[in-house]
Amino acid sequence: MNAARCRGWGMVEFLIAIVLGLLLTLLASGLLIASGSNYRNQSDNVWLGDGGRYALQVMAQAIRQGAYVDWDGDLAPPELPASVDGLDAASISRGSDGISAPLPAVAHGSDVLALRFAGSGVGANGDGSAVNCAGFGVAGATRGWSIFYVAADAGGEPELRCKYRSAAGWGADAVVRGVDSFQVLYGVDTDTPADGVPNTYLNATAVRALDGWKRVCSIKLALLLHGERNTRADTVEARYDLFGAAYSDAHAEDVGVRVVEGSLPPSQRQRARRLFGMTVALRNRDG
Repeated sequence: MNAARCRGWGMVEFLIAIVLGLLLTLLASGLLIASGSNYRNQSDNVWLGDGGRYALQVMAQAIRQGAYVDWDGDLAPPELPASVDGLDAASISRGSDGISAPLPAVAHGSDVLALRFAGSGVGANGDGSAVNCAGFGVAGATRGWSIFYVAADAGGEPELRCKYRSAAGWGADAVVRGVDSFQVLYGVDTDTPADGVPNTYLNATAVRALDGWKRVCSIKLALLLHGERNTRADTVEARYDLFGAAYSDAHAEDVGVRVVEGSLPPSQRQRARRLFGMTVALRNRDG
């Protein structure tokens, strides 16, 4: 037998095989990591879509119910305070009375939106036709509250909450986590006589200065949400204008209407993000 044919690999061939194997392993690991990151990014985007749509649905239902008047009740409409109220760049506590005790803002100066409405029916929870943002019925002898604000959970994550008043007192439940900013504008009817059509959209501070809460006939909502971790492969630092670039440019004092990823901590810059917005008309105007 030829001795050359029985010879094994030499050192050079062995080293080449090791290097090629390591390169293949490295490439496979990179593909696996990229695949896992893409999966997590897609998962976060699905979660953001579901959470954002749900939050808008809950708030839209509360807004449409706002200014509801029980014409068969004991309270005549002129005796009722405005059905809409709000705060700019503020938060509130779970147990305080309505929005009477503002706290420092959470998540880029997020706003507070408060809606009041007449209950319906008798008993502790009424007939179920008038419900607050938590889904509890409100009796006809009282006025219900649905208040939306941003606060941090036990882990420090900002979340949109729904605050309400029940027979046992004030309470609040989380609607969606991962809030970058929650902003509200109010459509005010400035015509005399009023025609129920908004002529301008103002923040809460401007509405209060005009004493115009009873002239609010529609509400613009904007909600920017983020995922739980950095999952984006790109390095582009996006800018989010919650009511459009023109409004952000003209109202730099309205904190939170523009969020720039470059100003965020590095641990948050590459998260999945989605912006949600909606304009909702009140079913009745206070007059």
